Amino acid sequence: MSLQHFSANANEDPFIWLEDVQAEKSMEWVKSQNEISESELSKSPFYKELHQQALEVINSKDKIKYATIRGDKVYNFWRDENNVRGVYREASLNDYLANKPKWEVVIDIDKLGKDEGENWVYSGMTCLFPDYERCLLSLSRGGADATVTREFNIKERAFVKDGFYLPEAKSRVSWKDKDTVYVGTDFGEKSLTKSGYPRIAKLWSRGTKLDDATTVYEGALESVSASAGRSFSIHGHQDYIYDSTSFYTNTIYLLDGDKKVKLVKPDDASWSGLYNGNIFVELKSDWTYQNKNFKQGAFIYASLSSTKLGKPDYRVFVEPSKTRIISGLSFSQNYIWVNWLDNVRTVVERMELNKEGQWVSQKLPIDDQGSVSIFGMQEDSDSFFINYTNFLQPSTLSYINGKSFKMVELQKLPEKFDASRLKVEQHFVKSKDGTNVPYFLVMNKELKLDGKNPTLLYGYGGFEVSMQPYYSGLLGKSWLEKGGVYALANIRGGGEYGPSWHQAALKENRHKAYEDFEAIARDLIAKKITSPKHLGAQGGSNGGLLMGNMITRSPDLFNAIVCQVPLLDMKRYNKLLAGASWMAEYGNPDKAEEWEYIKGFSPYHNLDKSKSYPKVFFTTSTRDDRVHPAHARKMVAKMKAMGKNVLYYENIEGGHGGAADNNQVAHLYAMVYSYLFEQLQRP
Repeated sequence: MSLQHFSANANEDPFIWLEDVQAEKSMEWVKSQNEISESELSKSPFYKELHQQALEVINSKDKIKYATIRGDKVYNFWRDENNVRGVYREASLNDYLANKPKWEVVIDIDKLGKDEGENWVYSGMTCLFPDYERCLLSLSRGGADATVTREFNIKERAFVKDGFYLPEAKSRVSWKDKDTVYVGTDFGEKSLTKSGYPRIAKLWSRGTKLDDATTVYEGALESVSASAGRSFSIHGHQDYIYDSTSFYTNTIYLLDGDKKVKLVKPDDASWSGLYNGNIFVELKSDWTYQNKNFKQGAFIYASLSSTKLGKPDYRVFVEPSKTRIISGLSFSQNYIWVNWLDNVRTVVERMELNKEGQWVSQKLPIDDQGSVSIFGMQEDSDSFFINYTNFLQPSTLSYINGKSFKMVELQKLPEKFDASRLKVEQHFVKSKDGTNVPYFLVMNKELKLDGKNPTLLYGYGGFEVSMQPYYSGLLGKSWLEKGGVYALANIRGGGEYGPSWHQAALKENRHKAYEDFEAIARDLIAKKITSPKHLGAQGGSNGGLLMGNMITRSPDLFNAIVCQVPLLDMKRYNKLLAGASWMAEYGNPDKAEEWEYIKGFSPYHNLDKSKSYPKVFFTTSTRDDRVHPAHARKMVAKMKAMGKNVLYYENIEGGHGGAADNNQVAHLYAMVYSYLFEQLQRP
């Protein structure tokens, strides 16, 4: 952004200069604020112990060694105190299943960064099916979304000489075959969407210049992104084009030789995968097709052959009920696995076709009091990995035979905190419009209902993301074990009850998510679990916008708010980094009729000098190239100009996650929990 543009807008926004991320003036301001916050919080009587405990939890070697299966090998990315940026390593599948993996380092990110003088952060490895020898390694500088892509030979443990290479950008790159990749990147002027992602997909052959790659597809500037790729299978491959026309709509084309066949489906439906000659689609709204009525949230399927003719023969696979929704499908050799959320509790079912052509289900015999994730599916096997966890039970990784349900426990994490005195409850509270909203509560079994318990309420409420039970050694050791109460909100805007739960808080209805959160806060107070003096709230990204609205809407409910990597200036959010891609969630502030409702949930514009606010702790990252750090910067600058007492910390690295390595994570969360105890501790 030009200096002239900053000057032109300075009258209406005196803090717009803080949008210039790396400018000397901006960074001087950041460093001065960091010094204030670090000085205050590191001197807290809580900090030293919290920091040490956080390091012990994060650097513990007692971590699940989650693995990706490729052929007869498994691969794992590992961080510890000696490898703060991490190592990517390999072991045999048989040794791994015997719980005796002999790990060999494939690439050492710490060493690579040191050798090349870069602050590399590992961002993923995509290897070519079925040999998995040639890989595309993504590396980020400081944890940003933008990455450098380099071809790597996993068997030779070395970068491929004159291999595929893409400079730093928010690229989309995937294999077609050993000498060809589909690529979308910054090709120059107007090659990116207004959201900053690739809109042009090309086919790039080995040994040729990127400029000479053949264009396969061009999306509109208004799309979020467009890409091309290949779905690999032992039954045959399928090439496709995926145009994200908005955050919640897409157009998909199947490539059939020289033909490009548009997939017939509603614009807001999602492609869920290919299996056994069928294509599976998730519906986000009711749909009538060929005189068949399909239900919102249902998964339907059609034969690939009919789809390529432009006349898919869709049938219902599974559909939701009022409280039971499908959160995903996984495919093994003979079965499809359905992951359900039943009142925010995980249930997994195995589905198979009987001789009559009907789908028959059988429930996986696993406790539904926590969260279950399944992964490591292979098309030539019905065995896979399953991970189970809940608030009080650390993760257990098992390998399961999908036919017999025989389960072999591979790894079980030791407890990171004493959970023997804790209990978990699920509560429901009526929101302002009468909607029942659930939340989880983790607290001491002998908790005194005297309104004095330090309580932390966490929320997100957006983008159809579900907040499910999870185990956190950091939360347990730093908060729960020390007498804190934790509440996890399942407010509208999330995906806990499917697409309708999400859509209920879109755009002009955004306030419903905030009313849900406020209803939970008031319920905690009414139950005398806590009181405003001892109640804190925390959220990041879209959850940071939630926190911003708690600051401006309900400052009387909270005495502490941790607002992390937030959106806050909703007038300019669509002009900052990836913000334009979220207009399907929030609306377009450049349209007067939409700004009318958006300004109601734009915290930056709703600050009031005459109001009293809690002492908020804002955190963000200079290297966050998804949610611009200026949101937090400008909010803090404006509040300080109003004479409000707030704290601010901006990690110079870290991307949207807020930290680039374990040491930074420990420091950040020691400050966060020190702040919470300072604000919320019992008298």
